[in-house]
Amino acid sequence: MKSMDEVTRDEPLRLGSLSLTSRLLVGTGKYADLDETARALALSGTELVTVAVRRVDQSREGDRSLIDVVREGGYHVLPNTAGCFDAESAVRTARLARDLLDTPLVKLEVLGDPKTLLPDPVGTLEATRILVEEGFEVLVYTSDDPRLAVRLAELGVTAVMPAGAPIGSGQGIQNPSALSILMELVDLPVLVDAGVGTASDVTVAMELGADGVLLNTGIAGAREPLRMAVAMREACHAGRQAYLAGRIPRRRYASASSPEEGLIEEAGPRR
Repeated sequence: MKSMDEVTRDEPLRLGSLSLTSRLLVGTGKYADLDETARALALSGTELVTVAVRRVDQSREGDRSLIDVVREGGYHVLPNTAGCFDAESAVRTARLARDLLDTPLVKLEVLGDPKTLLPDPVGTLEATRILVEEGFEVLVYTSDDPRLAVRLAELGVTAVMPAGAPIGSGQGIQNPSALSILMELVDLPVLVDAGVGTASDVTVAMELGADGVLLNTGIAGAREPLRMAVAMREACHAGRQAYLAGRIPRRRYASASSPEEGLIEEAGPRR
């Protein structure tokens, strides 16, 4: 009989030079303080955390900084270009991150406007081309447009990160059909990013076939962030296992759990 570990065995998530056991990536913003940040990250089981470059020197409490929390936890760091609204500033921020944090990884965000925080497709393509040519391992935030994802993959990115819903909206997966098509067309890791509100949203993303999920507000903005961190961890694992197991087909009508074939005929009425 197979053990639990044998039944649930999975291959690692490979992102450029990294090999990860956890498929949940977690952000470091919006927590009450650095202690809550540290505890939430630990409880989530994540191995790769994203940090906005503009917060690297600002998130300091006394002698402790956000980067100290990341290093103390032994996490890999994924700097991001959050807050950039054009290709030029995104590229400049990525270069700064590489110098500050000594990593080729970058989560590229080129946003269209401050109200929707939706990705700008033209600026995203332009910045992606430059950063890939400079040797960055680019995990690129994009819309759920399958064709745009294909174009980004052709440029040589490390991973495509389509939004499940607008950043911080908590709406969950708004267009599962588009995400499914995107995953079929792109032959590299696909990480659903943004819009996750609760654990079931993570499970849905993983059951669709996502290689991982990145979230921040879904944990940090919860009534009990630490409890939600645990829930997100378990949801990610459950969704991945369900995807690997393969769901039953959807049917229009009922299908009896106990088939009638081979049953002993009922005895006649008692006398």
